[in-house]
Amino acid sequence: MDPSILGKKYDKLARWWHDRLHDSQHGIPQLERALNFCAQPGPALDVGCGAGGRFVRLLQEKGFQVTGIDVSAEMIRLAQENHPDANFLVRDICTWDTGQRFHLIIAWDSIFHLPLAMQEPVVKKLCRLLTAGGVLIYTFGDALGEHDDVMQGESFHYSSIGIQGNLRVLAEAGITCKHLELDQWPEKHVYIVGVRME
Repeated sequence: MDPSILGKKYDKLARWWHDRLHDSQHGIPQLERALNFCAQPGPALDVGCGAGGRFVRLLQEKGFQVTGIDVSAEMIRLAQENHPDANFLVRDICTWDTGQRFHLIIAWDSIFHLPLAMQEPVVKKLCRLLTAGGVLIYTFGDALGEHDDVMQGESFHYSSIGIQGNLRVLAEAGITCKHLELDQWPEKHVYIVGVRME
């Protein structure tokens, strides 16, 4: 899905999304598992951070300095209100880059909205943005393909290179898979935790 269109769709849902997930525990046990592999806190990147909330809060409590990016300007506005001491940017992960490196990167339920052709390049980029020993946690669909679905009356596009595709890309980028789980069975929702080799 075109990032500008995706951003406008999430602009419409931003308040609903915020109210539904701000204090949710959804994804928290998975992030806590990933944090167990972090040698020490440091810079963290939240890709598709939305309005902030539970992930940013946990990372800050653990001593991480958080940067969040999202294509929705309204989501970023809410995130800045919720976490004035974090750094939030309206950016598209497909085109955004930085010289900074991160101890932890999370992309929870975000990059699965990318066009199928951008899945591999973006995962490679996330791997490159890690420090040595840095931890990556992200979610994707279990099988290769793409489809559309409706949320709150808005149509959204989803794509995935599947479990084998993601494992291949991570291995080629020097990332060791530490945990992979279909965590919302029978939904085909996968999360993976990888660590960049020293």
